[in-house]
Amino acid sequence: MNDNGCSCDTTECGSSCSSANCGSRPQDFIEKTHEFNSIKRVVGVVSGKGGVGKSLVTSTLAVMMRRYGYKVGILDADITGPSIPKVFGVTKKAEGDAFGIYPQKSDTGISLMSVNLLLEKDDSPVIWRGPIIAGTVKKFWTDVIWGDIDYLFIDMPPGTGDVPLTVFQSIPLDGIVIVTSPQDLVSLIVKKAYNMAQAMNIPILGIVENMSYLKCPDCEREIKLFGDSKIDTISENLGIKVLGKMPIDPEVAELCDQGEIEKINTEYLKDAAQYIEKNLTLSQKESDIMKIAIATEGNSVSGHFGKCENFTIVEIENDSVKSKEIISTIGNQHGLLPAFLAAHQVKVVIAGGMGEGARQNLNSNSIEIISGVSGNIEEIINAYINGSLKSSNAGCSGHEHSHHHSEGGCNCSHS
Repeated sequence: MNDNGCSCDTTECGSSCSSANCGSRPQDFIEKTHEFNSIKRVVGVVSGKGGVGKSLVTSTLAVMMRRYGYKVGILDADITGPSIPKVFGVTKKAEGDAFGIYPQKSDTGISLMSVNLLLEKDDSPVIWRGPIIAGTVKKFWTDVIWGDIDYLFIDMPPGTGDVPLTVFQSIPLDGIVIVTSPQDLVSLIVKKAYNMAQAMNIPILGIVENMSYLKCPDCEREIKLFGDSKIDTISENLGIKVLGKMPIDPEVAELCDQGEIEKINTEYLKDAAQYIEKNLTLSQKESDIMKIAIATEGNSVSGHFGKCENFTIVEIENDSVKSKEIISTIGNQHGLLPAFLAAHQVKVVIAGGMGEGARQNLNSNSIEIISGVSGNIEEIINAYINGSLKSSNAGCSGHEHSHHHSEGGCNCSHS
């Protein structure tokens, strides 16, 4: 115990001390995520040691939650050993602009951010000291434009060092999943992660045991390569739930190697995903809210989507304008505008001219299009609300209003 009444072992303890045992440190280190983000639930996936399959569990949970229809992201906090992009087969680098960094998306639409998406070469080593690594993870929370995310999974590095401490202190975790294996060290592994979470007041959702067994391909007998599992006894002693047991499955390993984890067809973690869904429920919207973005020049619709000065973003609730704001596009690269709008949770874009590349990028971000539009902004908003707004070209992608095509374009009517 030092002079400050703190049980940490540093001689320079004070108000800025970050030791988990420090009784004098500030209680609230939580950082705000990017202003464009709406992240509803955050789940950390942790382990007391490396090599237990934490990234596999993270990826599998994310894939299952995506299949349930949720908007999902993975923040790869394992800076020195990132594997998430490889598992999902994502090689395109992350892009950014004056507003922030945009994550890449997997084939099924899972948003991914990893240091490998920023490095020039995937096999470049990350030779950084702890504070820089921890700072990078924090930036993935504060500077990345995740947009609208229902469940963000954080693939944590092993152990209880700088990065796990930074995540526990800086990011508002709704809970953690502890990953372990059935070896003799399992008790120590689980207890380290458990004790750190308890010290940091982080809810523990439960434990997943990976490499629990190997099923014989001929007789279906379960072979316990690492001996009998002790996880049930340990979980009972600690009062936490066993969420699932994953076997050693060569088919799953091959999917990971090929970057095709989203093709996984096992249900090893079905109970775990359903438990997370049940215990970290998302509040239902009280009313039907729609966000539209109008490419704007002055008080009129811009003649070209990619060259507009601003976007007028309008939030419509129950056929009334709830809010309206004008956002400048200065500093935003043309190709990043669709991701920029998706980050604002825009569902419909209204513009004059629009190239095919922009159409494709908007569609890939699940944004619908009304193009070939001109006129005063206020009149356009009213036309959209009353259902009379229509796209003047055959390439109309439609929008949330029901519509049918006729000669000269499509007639949109409010649903």
